[in-house]
Formats: sequence, C-alpha cells, structure tokens
Amino acid sequence: MHEDLLFCKYVRTRATADELFKLLDEHLNENGLKWENCVGVCSDGAQAMAGTRNGLQALIRRESPNAKWTHCVIHREALASRQLSPELNEVLTHVISVVNFIKTRPLKARLFSALCEDMGADHKAVLFHCEARWLSRGKVLSRVYELRDEIRVFLEQERTYQGENKFGEEDFLLKLAYLSDIFGKLNELNLQLQGRDKHLPDLTDKISAFTRKLETWGKRLDQGNTSPFENMSEFAGLNDCDVTTVIPCLRQHISSLNGFFKKYFPGDSSQYDWVRDPFSATAPVEFSSAEEDQLIDMSCDSTLRLKFASQTLSEYWLGVEREYPLIGQKAVNILLPFATSYLCEMGFSTVAALKTKYRSQLNIEQELRVAVSSLKPRFGMMCTAKRAHCSH
Repeated sequence: MHEDLLFCKYVRTRATADELFKLLDEHLNENGLKWENCVGVCSDGAQAMAGTRNGLQALIRRESPNAKWTHCVIHREALASRQLSPELNEVLTHVISVVNFIKTRPLKARLFSALCEDMGADHKAVLFHCEARWLSRGKVLSRVYELRDEIRVFLEQERTYQGENKFGEEDFLLKLAYLSDIFGKLNELNLQLQGRDKHLPDLTDKISAFTRKLETWGKRLDQGNTSPFENMSEFAGLNDCDVTTVIPCLRQHISSLNGFFKKYFPGDSSQYDWVRDPFSATAPVEFSSAEEDQLIDMSCDSTLRLKFASQTLSEYWLGVEREYPLIGQKAVNILLPFATSYLCEMGFSTVAALKTKYRSQLNIEQELRVAVSSLKPRFGMMCTAKRAHCSH
C-alpha cells in the first residue's frame, strides 16, 4: 500500500460540495482513473464534505456506491476535547488574554524575554494560541505553566495590564497545572493517531485505551489521588496545596471528556479483532458462510501464522488475498481507506510556508505538489540531461 496525495488544485470559487466534486471528477477523467476503484473517503465533519444528501461523500457514492466515508479520527478527537466547564474555561481565557498581552506588543515581548533570561527560565517567550491547530492548546498551556513565576512577576511590574493577575492564586495554578497535564495527554494521543500505516483498527485501539485511562483517572480523583497528572501533583507537593477544593471541578471535566469520546467514537473496537488477530478471534456475525470457512482455513494455516508476526497488517493481508480472496479482500477494504486526513493537514502547513506576504498571489499548485511529495528528485540524472553553458 502506498500513501500519497493524489493532486493539489486551487479552488477558484466557493468550496462547495459540487465544486470539490467537479475538481475531483475532472482530474480522474484527465488521468484515466475510474470512480468504481474508489473504496473510501476520509474528511472532517463539515456539511459540505460529510452531508449524506448533498455533501461530497454523497456525490462520490453516486459514482462509486461501495465507497465508505470515514470521519477523520483526529478531527473527532479534537471535537471531543474541545468542551470545557465554565471554571476551566475561565482559566484558559485568562491564559490567552495574558499571552496576547505579551505577544502582540513587541516592547512587552522584549521585556518579558529579558525578564525570563534574568530569572534563568528555560524559555524566553510564550506561544500564541490558535484554535485551528490540533496541538496548540496543549503547547500554550504547558509553556505558560512552565513560565508561571516569570509571568506573575512581569504582570506585577506592568501596570498597563487591565486584567487581574491570578498567577499568585493557588486554585488558579492548580487548574492551570491540570489543564497542561490533560491537554498534554491529548496531544500525545493526537500524535499517536498521525503518521503512515495508521489503519482504522490500530486507531480504534488507541482511542479505546484512552477512554479506559479516563475512567481510571476519574476513579483516582474520587480517591483524592492526583498522581496521573504530573504537573498538578508536583505543584501541590511543592507548595503543600489542598487539592480537595479543585477535585470536583476536575472530576466533572474527566467525566464530561469521557462522555464526549464515547459520543464521537460510538463503535466497538472488537469488530476489527479478526483483522488484528485472525488466529484467535471469532468470525463476525455479518460474515457469509464462505467467508467464515475461509477465515477458519486461514487460521489453521501454520505458514501464514509464522508470517503474521513478521509483517505489517497491510503486507500480511495483501499476501492472504492471493490464497484466500474472499476474506483477504474484506480485510484489505478495511485497511485501505485513510482513517485520518493528516496528509491534508501537512499540506496546509506547507501552504503557510510557501505563501508569504511577498508571494500572496502565487499559484502554488506545482510547488505544493513537489513540496508534499514523498518522491526524492534525482538531481544527478536531471543535470546530466542538460548541456552545460560553454562559458561556465
């Protein structure tokens, strides 16, 4: 299996489902590709993409009825972690206000950098918060927590700041430490969901593991144990804080987070057990008699059992497909579709690097395709094909 972007095109009008489908259809026709070979579509949950009647997935399914739509797992994880209680949201709002006060004024940023250097801090600047970035919230909160003493001193010296300096309050710092911990764990999960060879069965396992961790963390908070949250536990130990005052707020957030994860990931990960471990799992109820017979034959094949541990899931099932086509094709159809849209997100970052204020009108279709390609150019062959200028 090969993972790559098919093409990069400039959307000249509105990004509606009809326009996006038109771009896709034109490209496939130009290159002699057939819609019936499309087995899956992965996108975010926007109406233009995910609409079952007029969305892009509906238009694609008219041409390829067997194509399956997948809501990007990373996008669902971001949606599930977005909700905060009023108390924790107040902490986040105050942190963003302080960061903007420091970062949006060059003089304040220089003074804060000098203060951090004088106080021997590991960092000299805070980070901007961006709602559209997956890892932004966790990184901003972690940086602010690490520079909490420097920020407190800076705000005490700066009389132009209109807000309240809460960086000396114990409850505020405990909640800030908790937010830096929980969003740090969410960032770890986010990074685990990205990358190549990340199939839907693998990602559902990671989501299931995280929801079980949430349940365990909630039980420990009920017992007054804050050890799962390193920053908060360390801060409480160093300052001899009473964490019982904030535990109800944190417990409510853990419970709410667990509920949102179950809402956005309602499926049971056990449905993919036969793909992950065909030698011990039972056949799903929706299997036909012929498919179940082939699964039994395959699970008793000692040669395939030896290969299973030494190959990736995709390599293994592509090999099984040659000998057991029914069960192999069914597994490949589960592994083949993209489970996340991380390649597109990488493309967005590349666009931000290519399109600066000096090149805002540049049509970057060709440049973007080269920048995001996994192919390495053979410069030696290209140079030998050109004749050097005689004066050089």
